Amino acid sequence: MDITRSSPAPMRVATAPPEPPDLTVLPATAPLPGPLEAVLPATVPLPEPEIFLPATVPLPQPPEAAAPGPVPPTAARPAADRGLLRDLLALVRPGQWVKNLAVVPLALLDVQPWHFGAFGQIGWAVLGFTLASALVYVVNDLADRERDRLHPVKRNRPIASGRVSTTAATVLAGLIAASLTCWAVAGPAWQWWPTALYLALSVAYSQGLKHVPLVDAFIVASGFVLRLVQGALLVGGRISEWLALCVFALCLMLSLGKRRHEMTAAGRAHRPALRGYTLAFLDHLVVLVAVLTAVSYVLYLRDDAALAAGASFVTLLSAPCAVFGLARYLQLLLVEEGGANPVHVLFRDRATLVNATLWAVLVSVALLLSRL
Repeated sequence: MDITRSSPAPMRVATAPPEPPDLTVLPATAPLPGPLEAVLPATVPLPEPEIFLPATVPLPQPPEAAAPGPVPPTAARPAADRGLLRDLLALVRPGQWVKNLAVVPLALLDVQPWHFGAFGQIGWAVLGFTLASALVYVVNDLADRERDRLHPVKRNRPIASGRVSTTAATVLAGLIAASLTCWAVAGPAWQWWPTALYLALSVAYSQGLKHVPLVDAFIVASGFVLRLVQGALLVGGRISEWLALCVFALCLMLSLGKRRHEMTAAGRAHRPALRGYTLAFLDHLVVLVAVLTAVSYVLYLRDDAALAAGASFVTLLSAPCAVFGLARYLQLLLVEEGGANPVHVLFRDRATLVNATLWAVLVSVALLLSRL
């Protein structure tokens, strides 16, 4: 019996595997006998299936990053407002208010005895000159905005850089002027004339006197003497001529030193008054005024300071501190080409800070001893 004719399937119980059929002799339409795994040798790889997609079906693309849209106004406005407030605050230069805190209270040196009302009057004088100086800063920056753009440092000021518009600066100046008027009306009658004179000199300075050599520096120094006079008027103290001369000479030295630094940093194009100076001329002036400052300070301690015998000796010990402070400033100005901002020198230079602390301690001890 022929097994191959009775069943088309291959014999699976045969003892020997059947010979693989020769596929070349089979017709193309003839089906392969049995499963492919049993017929094809193991070395022949199975064809991988192919997937045919219609041409009209687009292949999936990776998702693209969404383009950043405009920031909602509710999120952008607070940041912009905070930036504007910071620029307006920088426009009134709060870092310079320490000048009022350092000069106006000097009137307390001649008050005998101290009382609570004197401290209140000194605080009122400091407030008035702080408002007046802030108004002067805003007006000067408005007037000098074009010239400040030529300076390597001042071009970053709020108005010169364009961060604060002239309209906003004008509104701020008006608010400060209104506050200063309220301060004058609420204070003692006719005791505000030093502040008014300071504003008048500042207006004249902004309108043209700042372009006159020497006159510009003398006006700036006179403003600090007016601070001292304002404090003395409000506390009812006596104005010492030697103390006033010491304050004037010290501030004149700082003003001349600032102009010297501007010449070395940006040349003469930034400030027209610098055309009337040379570095050698400013060096001689700064040293001359520094000597006048030291001499007037010692004469004040000897003749006008209202101190007891023991307190006078302690205060005289502060004279070397004063001379060292002057010498250190001259070193920063003439040797290290610094000293442009006296406030930064006071709070950033370690030697000056230590010396100023020691001087303040000695003067405070002398004042306490004189009132025992």
